[in-house]
Amino acid sequence: MWDKILQPWPWYVAGPLIGLMVPGLLLLTGKTFGISGSFRHIDAICLPKSKLPYLRDDNWRAYIWQLIMIGGIMIGGFVANHILSPEPVAFLPNDYYSWGGALKLVIGGILVGFGTRYANGCTSGHTIMGLSNLRWPSLVATICFFIGGLFTTFVLWPLLN
Repeated sequence: MWDKILQPWPWYVAGPLIGLMVPGLLLLTGKTFGISGSFRHIDAICLPKSKLPYLRDDNWRAYIWQLIMIGGIMIGGFVANHILSPEPVAFLPNDYYSWGGALKLVIGGILVGFGTRYANGCTSGHTIMGLSNLRWPSLVATICFFIGGLFTTFVLWPLLN
């Protein structure tokens, strides 16, 4: 039994389970799935007297469930990697433990953060939740995420290595 649980699950099992999470979350809680909005709430908690209305007027208490969910995702990832995995995966490839690697991570983080804010959501929010709700902006965002990933993989990445 544990052998099957500890092995990577095929796409035709894992994909529908992720997809069923969307109606499950909606039916059980009436809430939508997404991660990027939680960064706003964390910022609002850390900067309660901010002059930015974006942070000052944020009702983060209404989204505490989202922060708990993110904590669960992090704990689940740790447990899956270090306890349930026969061979734990390294947190980062060795290339990133250098000044150049750190610079790539910082620049990538800034670009992802900007893109997430500009697109009004992240890949999980748009692709999993937005497409499930048949939202046109989520389809456009998902297509752009995919094109950006292909461009980065096949054009930018070879130039940086």
